[in-house]
Amino acid sequence: MSSLNQINHSLLPQHVAIIMDGNGRWAKKKGAMRIFGHNNAVQAIRDVSEAAAELQIKYITLYAFSTENWNRPKEEVNALMTLLIKTIGSETKTLSKNNIKLNTIGNTTDLPKDCQIELYNAIESTKHNTGLTLTLALSYSGRWEIVEAARHVAKLVKNNELNIEDITENEFSKYLCTYPMPDPELMIRTSGELRISNYLLWQLAYTELYITDILWPDFNKENFYEAIVDFQKRERRFGKTSEQITKQ
Repeated sequence: MSSLNQINHSLLPQHVAIIMDGNGRWAKKKGAMRIFGHNNAVQAIRDVSEAAAELQIKYITLYAFSTENWNRPKEEVNALMTLLIKTIGSETKTLSKNNIKLNTIGNTTDLPKDCQIELYNAIESTKHNTGLTLTLALSYSGRWEIVEAARHVAKLVKNNELNIEDITENEFSKYLCTYPMPDPELMIRTSGELRISNYLLWQLAYTELYITDILWPDFNKENFYEAIVDFQKRERRFGKTSEQITKQ
C-alpha cells in the first residue's frame, strides 16, 4: 500500500526544504562521471514537485547549489551550470502547466550571465501561478544570508529608518531571502549525511529533520510520501512539554 493513503491531509506541512544529496555517489556506483548523477537528479525534482503540488503543499525549497560548491572541480561546475540552463529552459512550460511558481534565493549574481537570464525569464513566466512555489537555493549559504540580513538591518538603523529596540526575531526575518515564506516544518536530506550543510540556518530552528539513505536520483514520489507520513507522527513541542501540547 502506498504511503499516500496514510497521509492526513489536514496535517500537511506548508513548507518542505530539501537537501538533494548523493548525485555523485549515485553516478560512481554506476561507473559514470559525477555529472551523470546530476543529470539523473532532474527526474527526482519533477517527482517531488508533482507530489507536493498534488498534495497542495505551498512551498518546496531545494538546495540546488551552495556557495561552497563553487570550490568543486571547474569541469563539474561548468557542467552543472549548463545543466541548470537546459533544465530551467525545458521545464518552464511544465511548471506553468502545473500552476507552479518558480522562485530563487541566494547570491545569484555569481551565476553565469546566461544562467541569470534563463532563471529571470522562468521566474517572470511563472510569477502569476498560484499553486506550489518551487524555490531553488542557488549560490546560497545560510551564513551568507544572515550576514546580508544583518547588513541590511544595520543600514536601516544607521539611516534612522529602524530603531534598535524594534529589532525582534520577526522583524529580522523580514530581511532574509525566504521572506515572506513560512519557515519549513520539514527538512528532508537524502544520502544519509547527518548535517544541515549551511542550509537555512535561521529558518530550520524548529524544523523536523528527515534523513534517508536513498541517493537523490533514486528519490521518488513514494519516498516523499513516506517523509510526510513520518513527519505527521511526530510531536512538535517548540520547547513545551507533551502535557502542555495535549491541553491546547
